Amino acid sequence: MSFTGADISSDPKKYLEAVGVTEDSQVDIAAAALALAAVERPGLSLERFSIHLKKLDIEVGERHAALLESGADDSVETRLAALKHVLVDSHDYVGDELTYDNLENASLIGVIERRKGMPVALSILYIHAARSQGWDIAGLNIPGHFACRLQKDGRILIFDPFNRCNVLQASDMRRLVKKALGDHAELSADYHNPIPNKSILIRLQNNIKLRRIEMEDYEGALRIVEMMSLIAPEEYRLLLDAGVLHAKLEHHESAIYALENYIKQAPDARDRYDAAQLLEQIKGVLPQKK
Repeated sequence: MSFTGADISSDPKKYLEAVGVTEDSQVDIAAAALALAAVERPGLSLERFSIHLKKLDIEVGERHAALLESGADDSVETRLAALKHVLVDSHDYVGDELTYDNLENASLIGVIERRKGMPVALSILYIHAARSQGWDIAGLNIPGHFACRLQKDGRILIFDPFNRCNVLQASDMRRLVKKALGDHAELSADYHNPIPNKSILIRLQNNIKLRRIEMEDYEGALRIVEMMSLIAPEEYRLLLDAGVLHAKLEHHESAIYALENYIKQAPDARDRYDAAQLLEQIKGVLPQKK
């Protein structure tokens, strides 16, 4: 999916609807992330942000070419060095450790403006810049964290965009897993599996949704869920989120509609039962029809 900043600025929701029907491998992850952020910034021109993304592409290519010209092999290490030079050394992209829960850390617009963010948002910049060169890169969903996997000719490097592009060894990943899940937890092969583009975008938005719920901004959280549904219309679990949030806002009819559809699609009997219990509670507060 090609795009310009003007394309997304004019109607970000329409762009997200197009993402929802696009094959995952063809999704421009940075453009989609900009569109998601643009919904929260109505009227903002995205041209300078799309220009910045293009600038990152060009500079990574130029740095990589310069490294090869100086005698470096075209290895995965050289490619990572080019990414780090541009995003960390030149543009100062770092993880925001001081105000981690700031909503701007999960908005690609906010990340570009502030040059800092949370792991998944920063990873989107690396994925975008690497793919612009035709490199093999993917996001990795590590419990409590998000990282990137860069590979070439069978050589794999897992690195951490949140921590200045540091390479993660097995011991580092094990430490992250234990920190998130407890001392009993161990590494799983699943943590090395690439995450689809739309799943990365869903994870990005989940960060905003959860923080808005913590702030009791249920309208804002519902708006995020609605945008998530545009890019992943097949994700039935979003119906449960929508039902709960509509219920919080006392949108009873909308809550009932969302939960009934969730129950129809949820494969797990326990999940259906829990949703049915909530559904009955909501129906119980409605005026009885005579």
